[in-house]
Amino acid sequence: LGGLTRDDVVIRLERARIAYGEMRSVHGFRDHPQLAARDRWRAIDSPVGPLPALLPPVNIAGVTPRLGPVPRLGEHTAAILAELGYDEATIVDLRDDHVI
Repeated sequence: LGGLTRDDVVIRLERARIAYGEMRSVHGFRDHPQLAARDRWRAIDSPVGPLPALLPPVNIAGVTPRLGPVPRLGEHTAAILAELGYDEATIVDLRDDHVI
């Protein structure tokens, strides 16, 4: 297809009703008009303020996706270590020794 512009190729593909995908930059993905038209973006809280978050690609009837806030650094460390079997004294020692 030498000599054809991107727009020329897209027009030909669309006229022929051939499915295609475009490689996009992060900004191109974020700003894609279909994601806005389908209301796929939500704002979530984070330690640095609100951030855009994309809903999961599949909708399940009767299920609302849970998009919680981004945790602070280390916010869940003690709970995860406890779940892995570390006792509270060991977790305190790890924190005091600056391991966590």
